[in-house]
Amino acid sequence: MQIRKVTVLGAGQMGSGIAQTFAQHGFEVVLYDIGQEQAARGLGHIRASLVRLANKGRISAEQSQAALDRITLSATLADAADSGLVVEAAPENLEMKKTLFRELDRRCGPDAILATNTSSLPITEIAAATARPEKVIGMHFMNPVPVMPLVEIIGGLRTSDDTLASVKALAQAIGKTAVEVRDYPGFVSNRILMPMINEAVYAVYEGVALPEAVDLVMKLGMNHPMGPLALADFIGLDTCLAIMETLRDGFGDSKYRACPLLRQYVQAGWLGRKTGRGFYDYGDEQRG
Repeated sequence: MQIRKVTVLGAGQMGSGIAQTFAQHGFEVVLYDIGQEQAARGLGHIRASLVRLANKGRISAEQSQAALDRITLSATLADAADSGLVVEAAPENLEMKKTLFRELDRRCGPDAILATNTSSLPITEIAAATARPEKVIGMHFMNPVPVMPLVEIIGGLRTSDDTLASVKALAQAIGKTAVEVRDYPGFVSNRILMPMINEAVYAVYEGVALPEAVDLVMKLGMNHPMGPLALADFIGLDTCLAIMETLRDGFGDSKYRACPLLRQYVQAGWLGRKTGRGFYDYGDEQRG
C-alpha cells in the first residue's frame, strides 16, 4: 500500500512540525486538533516556519506555498478515515492515547498504520487498545521536527515486520534517519536524556550552581549545543516530569525519581518556553 495521505493528531509544537515535514515532502496532510482554533494556530506556526525557511533560501517561495496548500485543517476524527498513516502527537497521557487509538481503529481503513509520537509510553499497551496491534507503531520525532534528522521507530510486541518496514521507508521518504529501538520505557533517547536533565535540576535544587552555570558547564565542557536546563525549557517541564514518572513506574527504580524542584515548577505552571517561564524567564517571547 502506497501512503500519500497522512493525518496528524495534535497541532501543538510537535504535531505542527510533523505535519509540516510530511507536507514539504509531497504528502497530503490532515492536521487535526480538538477545535478549529487550535488547528488554525498550528497552521500559523507552520506558515511562520516555512516563511523563515524561504527567507533563508532553504526552500523557494513556491515550495513554501505548495507545502501549505497540502495541509487541511480538521476538528473531527472522521477526516482521518482515508489516511494511510495516522501520527498521534497528543500530550504524554497513556489513557488519552489509548482512547484516541480505540477511536482511530474504529474510523480508519483496515490497512491504515496508526503511529504514536510518544516519547516514553509503552507501544504494546497502546496497540492493545485496538483490534490491529500489528499495525500500531511508535514514531518518535525529535524537536524541532523540520530540523532534527532522527526518528526513533519502536515496534510493540505485536507490531508486524511489514509495518516496521513501511514506517522506516516513510521516515526515509521525509528525509529522516530511522533508528529501530525496542519497546522499553523512554526507548533510547529519553532513557538517557531525561535522567541527565533531572540531575541538572538536582544541581540547582541542592544549590550546587545556578541554571546558567549548569548549562555553561555542559555546553563548554561537554560540547553540548544546548544546556540541559535550557533544553528542558524547550521540551516543556511538564513533558520532562511525565517522562521521568514513566521511567520510574516502568522500571521500578528510585534512580528515576523526579527532582522535587522539577515537580514544583510544573505545579506552579512554569513549564518553560511555552508559558514564558521555566528555569529561565522568556519575558515577552512568543508563547504556545
